Amino acid sequence: MAIVRVALPVATHQLFDYWLPAGLAVEPGSVLVVRLGRRRMHGVAVEVVESSEVAPERLMPVDEVLSDLPPLPSDLRELASFVSTYYQEPIGLCLAHMLPPLAQDNGGRAPLARAYRLTLTGHATFANNTTKKGTALGKAISMLSAAEGVATDELRKQGANVWRAFGKWRREGSVEAVVEAIVNGAPSPVPALNPDQQTALDAAVVEVFAFRPSLLQGVTGSGKTEVYLAAAARVIDAGRQALLLVPEINLTPQLEQRIAAALPAVRVAALHSRLGAAERRTRWLAAARGEIQLLVGTRLAVFTPLPRLGLIVVDEEHDASFKQQDAVRYHARDVAIFRAQLRGVPIVLGSATPSLESYAQAKRGRYRWLKLPKRATANSALPAVHLVPTRDQGNIEGIGPALQRAIAARIAKHEQSLLFINRRGFAPSLLCAACGWKAMCPRCSARLVVHRDDAMLRCHHCGHAAALPAACPDCGNQDLLPLGFGTQRLERALNELFPGARVLRVDRDSTRRKGSFAIMRDAIEAGEVDILVGTQMLAKGHDFPRMTLVGVLGADNALYSAEFRATERLFALLEQVAGRAGRGALAGQVLLQTDFPDHPLYRALIGHDYDRYAEALLAERQSLGLPPFAHLALLAAEAKTRGSMMSFLDAAAERGRAVIAAHACRCELYPPVPAGLARRAGMERGQVLVQSNDRRSLQAFLPLWRAELEQLGQRRVRWSIDVDPLSFA
Repeated sequence: MAIVRVALPVATHQLFDYWLPAGLAVEPGSVLVVRLGRRRMHGVAVEVVESSEVAPERLMPVDEVLSDLPPLPSDLRELASFVSTYYQEPIGLCLAHMLPPLAQDNGGRAPLARAYRLTLTGHATFANNTTKKGTALGKAISMLSAAEGVATDELRKQGANVWRAFGKWRREGSVEAVVEAIVNGAPSPVPALNPDQQTALDAAVVEVFAFRPSLLQGVTGSGKTEVYLAAAARVIDAGRQALLLVPEINLTPQLEQRIAAALPAVRVAALHSRLGAAERRTRWLAAARGEIQLLVGTRLAVFTPLPRLGLIVVDEEHDASFKQQDAVRYHARDVAIFRAQLRGVPIVLGSATPSLESYAQAKRGRYRWLKLPKRATANSALPAVHLVPTRDQGNIEGIGPALQRAIAARIAKHEQSLLFINRRGFAPSLLCAACGWKAMCPRCSARLVVHRDDAMLRCHHCGHAAALPAACPDCGNQDLLPLGFGTQRLERALNELFPGARVLRVDRDSTRRKGSFAIMRDAIEAGEVDILVGTQMLAKGHDFPRMTLVGVLGADNALYSAEFRATERLFALLEQVAGRAGRGALAGQVLLQTDFPDHPLYRALIGHDYDRYAEALLAERQSLGLPPFAHLALLAAEAKTRGSMMSFLDAAAERGRAVIAAHACRCELYPPVPAGLARRAGMERGQVLVQSNDRRSLQAFLPLWRAELEQLGQRRVRWSIDVDPLSFA
């Protein structure tokens, strides 16, 4: 009896044995349907063996082998093994990330795609088709036989009989959706690279089939994207595929348009979480078949099968969005580097403000350090940065007089301005002026944010919402004060200050509806907006030629943060948002309101001198023994009561110290402390930090410690291990 060892998407570090019924063919990587208890689950076959330690009468059979999905290739299975080992995550969950959505939309019915064609099964079924070619059914089969398929609307025109037959063929798996090139646009010549771009391209992609990690550090507007596309074109011309990872879904539409213009003949697809399940599956299959030449996607796309992979690019590699913060806690940039090494292909990490981890690797010579020191557009210079007081006479709703005058000047010249504040809502908190009451979330140790548009108080951590009170619930005072500024409050203030101006707010609240951000972006590009108010959604990747002024409010808040990465992130964010100004022929200006004009971060920002600030941060991190000179792992726990949570962490810390002593691990384990947000969604939260100067020592310690934690058996406590954590909140 053949036994299949299956990895299932459950939170346990083990494989499950099933016996293989006669007639079912399985190989490593095959996607199976099996039963675990009363549940039917999808799993991935890891190996086929002849015997099992489980008693034969307890073994269950494999129910089904999914024939419409190709087995996961060996490189992806090896990648899943790396993610499981390095990040201490169950192998079944890691392999599940490699698969497309297996459940269908619309209550089990996949939505119709624009075009369909015969599958291999369909070709075999209709190979000896006796249907007369002159009939409607025969004509439909003939059209579906073409490689490019046939449009769904065209099939519908063939009549009811054909349409009913088409539905039957879909259910049987005889036809499949045709993935389409996602980008459209009038072809135009590929823009010529300037000398700096050409040098970077030639250094990054010398041998298509060699692992070469490169850090492409280029100022905002320096043309990093043009280098990415030229590199992709080079490997595609060699018959390979390219993978381009971006941090945000909202960056993909404008990027797709640029790809369409630069590479009109290349078959491109985007892959991200906002696509429907059927569309994601279609594009995943097309990539796995090698039909997609350039795949653009967010972090999950790093796991897509690409049989002819020749290049990986990670744009904005410093961005925290590449780190998955729940479930399988991987970092897509680091996984991409390992995948490039597995496949022996070049990888390019691009950023105007590289992460200190990548910056240090380039300094050590482990990455090729490629630089684009000036903007690519002729007569386009980096914007001038000016620091202006936050608290100045004439300040109206947080907008200082210097910023007011600058906005008015841009409106008069029909240019655009961006006011950036990384806080959505109307105000961060609500205060009673009489008794000092503050609106706090009942489920989190955080204040409720005032949202004036819908007269609500909302928690940005757990989603709790309550009506905006008319009076203080403690003393009855009706003089409730909204404290601080958010995007909604700035929007109202700007409408009052500049009554004739067209003001547009772009944040998570205003872009909730599908397609809303694309409509807003089109309005900005068409010059239908004078002033933008936005959060970090607008800070990177967008190119608006008529935007000549950027005003920054509330930047000082990050300087008070206890997290050691806060200032690194702040510089990156400010440099990115500053880079939105003056990207065309018009000169740009940045006005940054601050109470600390002499802070080293702001002094470096004035000169757009990231190297200067990065060197200072590296020296500071080295003296304190922090990343990239040390390696961290975080045990996070939460429970309904603080006592049970802290009891678990105390026991975890004690067992961790015992493991360190018994195995001479060169690790330091710190005492348990509350999390940065001590209570969230009604759960008390705490954490234990482990630090080591040697990555191998930390990797040797973690599985031993994890085994001890699993033995604690605390059912009332949820816990997880986060390797290379980016946040301690």
